[in-house]
Amino acid sequence: MRADVLVVGGGPAGIATAIAASLKGFRVTVIDFRQPPIDKPCGEGLLPEGVAALRSLGIELNSSLGFPLSGFRFSDEESSASAMMSARRAFGLRRTMLHRLLIDRASEVGVSFLWGARVSRCDFHGVSVNGDFLPCEWLVGADGQSSIVRDFTGLGPLRRYRHRFGFRRHYAVAPWTDCVEVHWGERAQMIATPIGAGEICVSLFSSDARLRLDRALELFPDVAKHLRDAHSASTEAGAVTSLGRARAVVRRNIALVGDASCTVDGIAGQGLSLAFPQALHLADALARGDLAQYESAHRRITDPAIRMTRLLLAMNASAALRRKVLRLFAACPAMFSKMISIHTGEAAPSALNIAGLASLGWRVLWA
Repeated sequence: MRADVLVVGGGPAGIATAIAASLKGFRVTVIDFRQPPIDKPCGEGLLPEGVAALRSLGIELNSSLGFPLSGFRFSDEESSASAMMSARRAFGLRRTMLHRLLIDRASEVGVSFLWGARVSRCDFHGVSVNGDFLPCEWLVGADGQSSIVRDFTGLGPLRRYRHRFGFRRHYAVAPWTDCVEVHWGERAQMIATPIGAGEICVSLFSSDARLRLDRALELFPDVAKHLRDAHSASTEAGAVTSLGRARAVVRRNIALVGDASCTVDGIAGQGLSLAFPQALHLADALARGDLAQYESAHRRITDPAIRMTRLLLAMNASAALRRKVLRLFAACPAMFSKMISIHTGEAAPSALNIAGLASLGWRVLWA
């Protein structure tokens, strides 16, 4: 078997890249040691930028597949602030549903899959899979935070950040909101995301590996009251979450995409909404035979997300800062809306100019 493009990693980022490259006329093969559908504990919200990228890949989300989300609500024990998104709605949907949609679309456009296949080594000419060498013209590493492709290229994390822990469970209950609710506590956040007419995804992010959802609900009474009579629709699942990026995302004929290239802490909720636009830009670069173009596009996509994640993690680290920021957002909803529009990709980072940042800083100090 020979492919123009080999994608190591069959998660959403890898399959999205495979679809985009196939639409450019490449013969594409995706390799993964797991079997579909592949699940991963996450908040299961997809922001407008990710929804638009999926549409470009030929996948149209609607209310029969997921739950349309209208905005965000941030709250703690003192304050609450809400911001709505534009008509380009976000969606909440199960990760397994999203994976099935991607596989079906990839099969339609001619992508080949090697499931249950383990990559033992790779080089600039291809990869060794189950003892056989598969050559390729282009190699894509979409194999997550412990990427074997990234390790080969020597493009490991530029800087190591402190890890946090995320846990997720689904509850069979009618959504009480059409927003993503982010509830802030003492160095922990609980996020409620509607994913269907009768289902909510509840996620917990904390630096305490021993804190689980059942005990954490005691710390978030606003969520607990809505789940009092709800039944669990899935078992609790956990994963490590962190903020970090590769030293570079291209080397010769190899490119990194998704978590192999950059990870943002789960509190940001932006992982897939970054990966899908990356996939589109990578396919454009492959078609032009110029991966340097992808390097530049990748930085434009990820830099605002990294800055926003640092702000959210700073709020997590300091209860005093968090209370000040949330009080400010509650008092100035227009400012919170502008921050959310940048966060969701509906406005450019330049929308919050230097004067705006200075004003935000002073207001936080006096909030």
